[in-house]
Amino acid sequence: MKWGYGSKSRCRQSSVVAVAEETEGIDQVFVESCWTNLPLELLREVLMRIEDTESKWPLRKNVVACAGVCRSWRDIMKELVKTPEVSGKLTFPISVKQPGPRDTLLQCFIKRNQTTQTYHLYLSLTQALADDGKFLLAARKYRRPTCTDYVMSLDADEMSKGGGTCIGKLRSNFLGTKFTAYDCILPYAGAKLVKSRSTRLVGSKQMNPRGPSGNYEVAHISYELNVLGASRGPRRMHCVMDAIPASAIKPGGTAPTQVEFPMGNSGSSLPMRFLRSKSSRLEKSLSGPIETQREGSLVLKNKAPRWHEQLQCWCLNFHGRVTVASVKNFQLVASPENGVAGPEHEKVILQFGKVGKDMFTMDYRYPLSAFHAFAICLSSFDTKIACE
Repeated sequence: MKWGYGSKSRCRQSSVVAVAEETEGIDQVFVESCWTNLPLELLREVLMRIEDTESKWPLRKNVVACAGVCRSWRDIMKELVKTPEVSGKLTFPISVKQPGPRDTLLQCFIKRNQTTQTYHLYLSLTQALADDGKFLLAARKYRRPTCTDYVMSLDADEMSKGGGTCIGKLRSNFLGTKFTAYDCILPYAGAKLVKSRSTRLVGSKQMNPRGPSGNYEVAHISYELNVLGASRGPRRMHCVMDAIPASAIKPGGTAPTQVEFPMGNSGSSLPMRFLRSKSSRLEKSLSGPIETQREGSLVLKNKAPRWHEQLQCWCLNFHGRVTVASVKNFQLVASPENGVAGPEHEKVILQFGKVGKDMFTMDYRYPLSAFHAFAICLSSFDTKIACE
């Protein structure tokens, strides 16, 4: 009797499972047919209007949602959503790895938490110096016996080297005067891979072996030693952008542009499958810069401030974006090392400054990406007794 009941129970259970699977299959077919059978011309027109009207965050999230509906919607959104260089908008996570707009500064801000040693980068949504903002990147500071590491992540809550959302790191020397920025993803064809223990960690836990991953040097930031002692002037910065050719700042010049994240082993990488831009000119820059890299890397230097006699301090014009005097404040422009000085050497490519106790603004433009700019700004947070 017991076994008979058990047998009957198993049959009933299997029939229920079969019905459930059949129903689920019908629903899936219905959903797929609803979206895939929609006329492409009509679908494209609808998505184009959404992309045009939902131009700012938080409404911009609807554009991201549309790209995740199905393959047809995703393919169209790939073509409609342009890179930050063209549109001036940050839409998908891959946007933080792509160069900013050419004609304007993209306004962002950084919130520092000194207790947890974390830093969060946000896109400014208004002209106010402090607003909620759209989260872009996060970083955590790790002190080592001989250096300091800043691990950068796409996730505000996961900032470990082995995390599936880690996209790069910044490492300093013992004195905190020299920094090297590393990208976990191949930044351009022919990039130099640095072998290290952390490279093996990243390769085994972070990215799928199908996508190249590791420590690729993308920038070197150095602060000039001040032999005159403290309070003798502002810091002097020198940045060599290994991943960006010097010709990028010239009219018609291009910089390498990452178009997608490689597939990861964790679920966090799933929404990254459609993060790709279909700009043919920018897509060519991934393979093109092999030759332009030989011309030399882009070199940036801090814009020299002027001494204000009445205020008795060094001053720079941040156009209202910086309100608190700090040795950390800086503006970066192209160095004369890049060739004959021209109008492009006068443009501020990156500016960073203090507006509150733990609030800083960060504005950047082409050819830097948010990732590059964030790494450079993180180097400014380290104490540099020998430079001040």
